[in-house]
Amino acid sequence: MSVRTATTSGAVAALLGGCFLLPAAQAQASGTQAQAPGAQDSPVVYAHRGASAYAPENTLAAVDAADDLGIAWVENDVQRTKDGVLVVVHDTTLSRTTDAEEVFPGRAPWAVKDFTAAEIAELDAGSWFGAGFAGARVPTLSQYLDRVERNRQKLLLEIKSPQTYPGIEREILRVLRQEGWLDRGHVKHRLVIQSFGAESVKNVHVLRPDVVTGFLGTPAVADLPSYAAFTDQINPSHTTLSAGYVAAVQKLKGAHGKPLRVNTWTVNDAAKAAEVAGFGVDGIITDKPDTVRDATR
Repeated sequence: MSVRTATTSGAVAALLGGCFLLPAAQAQASGTQAQAPGAQDSPVVYAHRGASAYAPENTLAAVDAADDLGIAWVENDVQRTKDGVLVVVHDTTLSRTTDAEEVFPGRAPWAVKDFTAAEIAELDAGSWFGAGFAGARVPTLSQYLDRVERNRQKLLLEIKSPQTYPGIEREILRVLRQEGWLDRGHVKHRLVIQSFGAESVKNVHVLRPDVVTGFLGTPAVADLPSYAAFTDQINPSHTTLSAGYVAAVQKLKGAHGKPLRVNTWTVNDAAKAAEVAGFGVDGIITDKPDTVRDATR
């Protein structure tokens, strides 16, 4: 487990309420292969935007909080700044999760695409969540990858609003390659790229056919074969899910010739986690990975 700063460690520990911290080495062994068929006893747990119930979403602190809980997989969101730097942030505007309105008044609507990387680096991305996280920053994709690598975790990377950022797929792959994330080990075991944009997922598949991809959404059963041509996962909201739908997806083979997987989102309570696990999902994306893990193992 990585060494934390005293401030971040204390804040995470307080927010976790003193729960027992599992070492990362004990994280779900069933999640070790990015595109393995649904052979695990329990669904793989993905920490949504990091362990975002316990630390500010998409920050390095949230990655570390997931690691402290022994969660192998973290999910994040990637966008592009005005000057072409890839950053990890969910909303297309900076207002909700940073102090952009205070630091840069008059720049409404504070869209990520309208700010340079240097400007975004000035912002506090932690105080909104809690005083213990004051001064947390919006990480670049490179910084985020470095932390995930340091923790020996795995990454479910979402391309956010790809229609806003033409060509972002190629740029993401370039950074992944520069950071060592497109070697055989990472591609086979530690990386999935997903998006709500079908064309974006297709672009990734065309550019790097070896990379495991996921489509976020719930395509009609009749349309699933067309998605299976370019993706390995169908990742729907839990509100759209049924056992029949999960079975229909898993009946098909995806782009790499293995059964399509189903990872559902965003499940944050034990009862719902147990329900979707009963549907046979392969993975559950959650803000509270400890709650979901404990409810489904």
